[in-house]
Amino acid sequence: MAKIKVKLVRSYYGCKDDQINTVRSLGLRKINQVREHDDNPILRGMIFKVKHLVELV
Repeated sequence: MAKIKVKLVRSYYGCKDDQINTVRSLGLRKINQVREHDDNPILRGMIFKVKHLVELV
């Protein structure tokens, strides 16, 4: 299965609670932290929801 790396590039403080929960469920806690996940539609939807906070590496 394909892998995808997600990096937190902006702070989630001041964002809505659902966006904060999405970032945390991606496994991201600190800025510049990178997590690797299996690529699937659910993950893509989570990334789209917080696209202003993360980037794909």
